[in-house]
Amino acid sequence: MATFSNLATTTSTAKLRYLTQSLEKDGGGKEMTYDLVIRNGRIVDGIGTPAYRGDIGIKGDEIVAMGEVASSGSTEIDAAGDIVSPGFIDLHTHFDAQIGWDPLLTPASWHGVTTALMGNCGVTFAPVRDADKKLLAGMMESVEDIPTHAILTGLAWDWNSYGEYLDSIEKLNPAVNVVGLVGHAAIRFYVMGERAIDQQPTAEEIEQIAKLAGESVRDGAIGFSINRLKAHRMPDGRCIPGTFAEDEEFIAIAKAVGEHGGMLQSVIESDPLDVEMALMRKQLKAAGTRMLFSAPWLPGEDGASAYQPAITAMQEEGLNIFGTTQPRAAAFLSGLKTDVLFGFRLKGAAWRELRAMPVEERLAAIQDPDLYARLVEEGKQMEAAPSIGHTMSSSRFFLPPAKTFWMGIEERPNYSAEASRTLGAIAEANDEHPVETWLRLMIESEGEGLFHVRFVNEDYDALPGYMSADWIVPGVGDAGAHVSMIMDAGWTSFFLSYWYRDRGVFSIEEAIQMLTSKQATVLGLNDRGTLAVGMKADINILDIDLVEERQPKRVYDFPGNAPRLIQRAVGYRNTIVNGQVILQNDELTGTRPGRVLRNGA
Repeated sequence: MATFSNLATTTSTAKLRYLTQSLEKDGGGKEMTYDLVIRNGRIVDGIGTPAYRGDIGIKGDEIVAMGEVASSGSTEIDAAGDIVSPGFIDLHTHFDAQIGWDPLLTPASWHGVTTALMGNCGVTFAPVRDADKKLLAGMMESVEDIPTHAILTGLAWDWNSYGEYLDSIEKLNPAVNVVGLVGHAAIRFYVMGERAIDQQPTAEEIEQIAKLAGESVRDGAIGFSINRLKAHRMPDGRCIPGTFAEDEEFIAIAKAVGEHGGMLQSVIESDPLDVEMALMRKQLKAAGTRMLFSAPWLPGEDGASAYQPAITAMQEEGLNIFGTTQPRAAAFLSGLKTDVLFGFRLKGAAWRELRAMPVEERLAAIQDPDLYARLVEEGKQMEAAPSIGHTMSSSRFFLPPAKTFWMGIEERPNYSAEASRTLGAIAEANDEHPVETWLRLMIESEGEGLFHVRFVNEDYDALPGYMSADWIVPGVGDAGAHVSMIMDAGWTSFFLSYWYRDRGVFSIEEAIQMLTSKQATVLGLNDRGTLAVGMKADINILDIDLVEERQPKRVYDFPGNAPRLIQRAVGYRNTIVNGQVILQNDELTGTRPGRVLRNGA
């Protein structure tokens, strides 16, 4: 358990006692009995108040008393020695499909997340015409690596409009709260059909696209998501609808979304960055709303991020712009149990043979002398990739040796490994070719070991200052997506274990605020993200000395026994959603009290 000094609090004990006693009487003067009381916890309220020892009384889904709670609860939790915080909010997930067959919403629910935003990156399953459902499923697989078969068989598909989609997933009773964005690609295809992929809309079609975006927000979408990344492609290789949309279309959409109180979300290209930042400014001015964009660290002048000049200018105009960034390097996972082997898209017969094998057979296969020799020979004929981008587009390269880090075989994955743990450094130290190193470590780890192939936010020295910016929120775990190659969904546990506990970069008050109320501000949620009387009872109880991730694992629990990567966590005593315990001692209880939080404007 963590130990704390007696921190001064902005609210005196006497005031807390008065507040609690005044609330512990119902309208008839009778003593109140709570549904749940959390006692003796170290309360970190999410808005920066110094931590203080106290109780929390909950009735229904609401916090009704804080401080010294004398009355009893139908259920009581002793949180002595633990941190009691608001539930965490994840602003970048792709649970749009997985919620259909996994309403527990793992792995996020293992990591203290009580509210998740889905529908990011412009790809959603609504609005949709009946004839186009397979196309939207294929687009989601191509962009987000969620199997088409799972999407088509695991969802009810009993909707056409976005509001009807929310109605459908509401029936599933998710474990955590979900908030949805409506995607540009789906709306564009709904209006334009096949022309949406590589043509521009007419003036009449722009009007229809904007109207449909506004209607989707009116029907409950929290906002509208945009995708500008040319790397995100349809199954046939063409960029997804909306990638090359012109300013006129974006501005018309922004106006319609803003009129209904919706927010905007975007993934942008980093080059030319000035063009992308200017476009976001135009959209914000037209919408008069909030915008969130994915903002991996990009160095600019004088140690600031490359975004900062444009962000400062927008803030001076009163525009509400936010960026979300990974709190550690985002990466592909390379190992025998992922789809990322020593090289990408390999032409070599031996490596194609290995990749085609069932995962469970690969360890024995690479120990066969003949296949091992062929794998090594083919590996030596490849070139070392200078960056992850090359490996994704070429069959000549193997994993970039300076960006590929051994995660170890300990229970806790090593996400902050130094240069001495790269594939290249380990190979050099052992007088091996990297292909020999990769194969050796797979054998020594009995097929369980993983390499962390970093591609953004690799500069850990830059991240603390960057994440401290008033417009940045940590995130981009992509929970529910990239299920065979990436597992970043444990980012909340990493943030607490590494940046707060291991490095001491942030205080516990600062760290919790960055995971809770700061995120709630982006979504415009005024009843979550803070521990206070009158707020919804979304709460974590944490053994802060233990909180961390476990090694990613491959499981087969998607429809059709399709595989995915998962990641468990430890240190979570309890997670409470809308007043009900969904997790106890790191294990989900099966209770599903989450709600679809619709745009309330």
